[in-house]
Amino acid sequence: MRFKGLDLNLLVALDALLDEKSVTKAAQRLHLSQPAMTAALGRIRDYFDDPVLKLHGKRMVPTSHALRIHKDLKAVLGDMDSLISKTASFDPTRSSRKFTITVSDYLAQIIFVPLLRKLRYSAPNIKVELLAPADSTNELLSQGRIDLKLAPKQMLSDNLPSEALFEERFVVVGCKTNPVFENGLSEKVFYDSGHVMVKLGRRQPLSATDNMLEARRRPRETDVLVGSFLLAPEMVVGTDRLTVMHERLANIFAQRLPIAITEVPFTFPVLEEYVQYHDTRNDDRGIRWMIEQIKSTVII
Repeated sequence: MRFKGLDLNLLVALDALLDEKSVTKAAQRLHLSQPAMTAALGRIRDYFDDPVLKLHGKRMVPTSHALRIHKDLKAVLGDMDSLISKTASFDPTRSSRKFTITVSDYLAQIIFVPLLRKLRYSAPNIKVELLAPADSTNELLSQGRIDLKLAPKQMLSDNLPSEALFEERFVVVGCKTNPVFENGLSEKVFYDSGHVMVKLGRRQPLSATDNMLEARRRPRETDVLVGSFLLAPEMVVGTDRLTVMHERLANIFAQRLPIAITEVPFTFPVLEEYVQYHDTRNDDRGIRWMIEQIKSTVII
């Protein structure tokens, strides 16, 4: 479709090019071939009579004109997304809509494993893409490239709406053969033991769990750092290490691994989990439906 001589598909291509500052990455983002994206860039340059992106050394740099229109372009694409969401009906039994959701492996395990089994029958054509949290998550959410973000309260974006999902307690997990579980775990033994910690991204190096522990300003002996909540319980089996983890996840792994679970031996805060979305999605019937599915799946 054209508007004032411009193929509107080129606006999506222009947005990707200015975000990625790379023809190759923009092509990958839009699932196009590199020659097709190069051709699109050529048409964009012809229409705006501007290079849009210039090669500077080995990098592509936006022109001043491109930088001026990028904010307006984001607003236009956001308004279009909002318009489509508000006017489109949503029937989960017939819809083939794809939901892109950022979620930790912990939340994926306790929510989406059972939820996707249920949706197989109640919403058989729905597609779900689960993305791991990254340093760029809030930016992608603000751009509308992610539908939902599930995260602890302290990791939410300040300028987007959110809703509480549930609270999670923490427990200490170790191997069943670990002698510290025989007489009850004390705070001293906890800190004298080796620990498995979870490290996520570069800007948010530790998980919310371990950040809470670090806030106590009492050092632990960290033997192992892993990049996944699902790996932590595996790493204590056959060792004397401990890990602090989410109670719901610990209960799932207790059915699969020879692990013991006990209370944290000192006062420790609960974790508040939230769902966050773009403010243009407030009236999106599909988003509302998915949030309700998530809420109804969480085991209280």
